[in-house]
Amino acid sequence: QVQLVESGGGLVQAGGSLRLSCVASGRTSATYSMSWFRQAPGKERDIVAAIRRDGGRFHADSVKGRFTISRDNAKNTVYLQMNSLKPEDTAVYYCAAADTIFHVTTGSRVDYWGKGTLVTVSS
Repeated sequence: QVQLVESGGGLVQAGGSLRLSCVASGRTSATYSMSWFRQAPGKERDIVAAIRRDGGRFHADSVKGRFTISRDNAKNTVYLQMNSLKPEDTAVYYCAAADTIFHVTTGSRVDYWGKGTLVTVSS
């Protein structure tokens, strides 16, 4: 069993930065591919970024060049560095863990979800 706890959300002005963290407890997160999803009010949950166990990364087109996913397996932690934030980035951000990069990117077979952290970007 793995528990995922996100932190780092908050209120920031457009153009600002935030760094989200997702700490995994229980079974080590190093055995999983990890990702960040986000869900804005009234919208579906969408993939933001994903990272394989070996560090290979995926970023959605909407955040490419602004957001960067990384992981520290020794700390069982995945990060999402968010720069040049826009009001449309406002959402609840969720951490996810799955056995493959495909599953953790598509959300088709996620093994574990965090409860989310709210990011609000003001204009």
